[in-house]
Amino acid sequence: MSLFPSASSKATLIGLTAPVCWGMSVGLVRSITEEFGLAAGLSVLYLSTCVFLFFLLGLPKLKNYSKKYLFLGIPTANVCSLCFCLSLYLSDGGQQTVEVGMVNYLWPCLVVLFAVLFNGQKARWWIAPGVVVSFLGVMLVLGGDKGIQPGQIWLHVQNNPWSYLLAFCGAVAWAAYSNLTRAWSNGQNPTLIVFAIDSCVFTAIWLAGFGDLSHASIMGWVSVAVGAVAMGGSYAAWSYGVTRGNITVLAIASYFTPVLSCLFATLWIGAKLDGAFWQGVAVIVLGSLLCWSSTAMRK
Repeated sequence: MSLFPSASSKATLIGLTAPVCWGMSVGLVRSITEEFGLAAGLSVLYLSTCVFLFFLLGLPKLKNYSKKYLFLGIPTANVCSLCFCLSLYLSDGGQQTVEVGMVNYLWPCLVVLFAVLFNGQKARWWIAPGVVVSFLGVMLVLGGDKGIQPGQIWLHVQNNPWSYLLAFCGAVAWAAYSNLTRAWSNGQNPTLIVFAIDSCVFTAIWLAGFGDLSHASIMGWVSVAVGAVAMGGSYAAWSYGVTRGNITVLAIASYFTPVLSCLFATLWIGAKLDGAFWQGVAVIVLGSLLCWSSTAMRK
């Protein structure tokens, strides 16, 4: 038995760094958009990330990408980025920011579900209750101390419907991107392309007159620097991992991203999360683990 990990194991280990970085993203994006405004803040963040990725990955060779991946697969990652950032920007305060983040973190169970539906992944029957449990976890998060009361949850969501809807759309888009990357990428890592497109979009909005850098604090610039490394590194690691590594191992690790996200948010943006919220997070993780376990024993 070799003492050195195989290429697949190395790719999996690299991919495992992505959930740690994603756990930081909710707090960082919220902090940056508060400091700079949506367009200016995200333009600076994504441009900084592009510079980081250029030195990490180098320039991509577009000729190595299939046209269907360039024009159909990669744009799903851009949709995810836009939905995710807009949902956090539109959220009202630290508590709702983390709630919106939890809606977005339905993506781990959706990654597995989409793999079953569209990528030929075999699964056992309990994938269905796993998806249901994940959604129940989100309802617990939104219901708070009142628990799962659909009427109260609906009223809660109606206070800021676009924020929650965009977060869910982002989860769907990321699940699609993960599976399309597995199917169509031919082993190529498109992370720099994704961030370059995102930076162009946000820069165009900024140049149209939205956002101002003049009032940003030292904390805002620190958030940009940390965010560039965290977001760029996470996308690069995840894309590499799902292309060359064990996607089910990466999926189970990603299911703990909500926990990491909540812990970081309490430190970075001062979100105050009660016991009911953490119960909901635990149920989301449980549902995602059920989804993963339904595929882990099937080839």
